[in-house]
Amino acid sequence: MPTYISLLSYTQKGVENMKESPARLQKAREMAAAAGGAIKQFYLTFGHYDAVVISEAPSDEAYAAQIMSIAAAGAIRSETLRAFTEDEYRKIVAALP
Repeated sequence: MPTYISLLSYTQKGVENMKESPARLQKAREMAAAAGGAIKQFYLTFGHYDAVVISEAPSDEAYAAQIMSIAAAGAIRSETLRAFTEDEYRKIVAALP
């Protein structure tokens, strides 16, 4: 299953409602599961981004719909990276001309 690393930044709305953040994370976990994926890890971070989420989803389209739905609630902005495992990386490199 594809892996995604999402870098999250709280919006002003997210900061103003910070106490609701754990409930929003739980709702995101439930959305991921309903779409056939999973939030594997969540990290609160310092620096440019406020949180990092590592997720799996059945497809890029499924993950795009999930992260857009979460962002539409207005508490976060996200930047998502499609991540490849070491085995996937080796297969990609082996196929190079």
